[in-house]
Amino acid sequence: MANGADRLDLDGRPIKPLTICMIGAGGFIGSHLCEKLMNETPHKVLALDVYNDKIKHLLEPGTSQWAERIQFHRINIKHDSRLEGLVKMADLTINLAAICTPADYNTRPLDTIYSNFIDALPVVKYCSENNKRLIHFSTCEVYGKTIGSFLPKDHPLRQDPDFYVLKEDTSPCIFGSIEKQRWSYACAKQLIERLVYAEGAENGLEFTIVRPFNWIGPRMDFIPGIDGPSEGVPRVLACFSNNLLRREPLKLVDGGESQRTFIYIKDAIEAVLLMIENPERANGHIFNVGNPNNEVTVRQLAEMMTQVYSKVSGEAAIESPTVDVSSKEFYGEGYDDSDKRIPDMTIINRQLGWNPKTSLWDLLESTLTYQHRTYAEAVKKATSKPVAS
Repeated sequence: MANGADRLDLDGRPIKPLTICMIGAGGFIGSHLCEKLMNETPHKVLALDVYNDKIKHLLEPGTSQWAERIQFHRINIKHDSRLEGLVKMADLTINLAAICTPADYNTRPLDTIYSNFIDALPVVKYCSENNKRLIHFSTCEVYGKTIGSFLPKDHPLRQDPDFYVLKEDTSPCIFGSIEKQRWSYACAKQLIERLVYAEGAENGLEFTIVRPFNWIGPRMDFIPGIDGPSEGVPRVLACFSNNLLRREPLKLVDGGESQRTFIYIKDAIEAVLLMIENPERANGHIFNVGNPNNEVTVRQLAEMMTQVYSKVSGEAAIESPTVDVSSKEFYGEGYDDSDKRIPDMTIINRQLGWNPKTSLWDLLESTLTYQHRTYAEAVKKATSKPVAS
């Protein structure tokens, strides 16, 4: 177990053991953060979620050396009177709970708005009223579209970083029209950010807001029909993994022209730990957490994943590895997209001295090795035809 005695913050002060109330601890990010906290720190975690499959290995009574330091509470924060008590017991609350799959933004816009704004309100209120620090997870989607996307296609200013790099303190948040329901998520997330910020300004809430830029790694989302609904549509990494595992072409929405940056979950969690343990440097700040060096179009991502999966699985790629689909066909009516998402790293670098390390190839290799190891057999079983007796 990590020894708290010799751990110092960025200013050379001893780090005191904390009790952390983590909402959404059973999800992709939560599971990696819980692991990091158990392995490398003396902190305690009150882990709140509806499911705990992804953190089961940390909870085994008797077998886990961390049993004293992590407690799971099966709670849906929508309507549970225990929430305030758990926030009060902790020094810090981290809210990771959200509906965050683009396939839901158009088809379940009400759930998306409720989950990301209404359900988050009590968390902010309890932290503010009880003088508890809050680390709230937002999204890079709050930036919406880049200024450059409104210029003509061949305009030279489209190449100017001022027109596309996203800065926490100066970039505007630009969304599509109301009938483009894809923006229901970004809009709900922006409004809760504004509320958290206002609680800080008016009532002295100590807060940090995190804007993740496509965090990628093991345990992300689900594989449809294996550990999630068959008709479910997870985010791009799990969607493409699912196609690769099933030896199907990867579906490129609207030609896969959107550009994204991807960061390895383990790099991103380093940044979150720095926020947890350096409140003086993190309070009152909004942080982009992404890797501007790992930028690709979705089409390039598909090509890379096909190559990496061939290497990892030892199977040759299928003859036509990708197929184009329209966003209407894939996501339904009301879909819209942001063109480019490159985080500016100035603030997080200045405040926390943090930089991401893992290249896109390495993070895909590590993630697809996990996907292959975890799912390949199950997918083969699920897809093999039953033999008539």
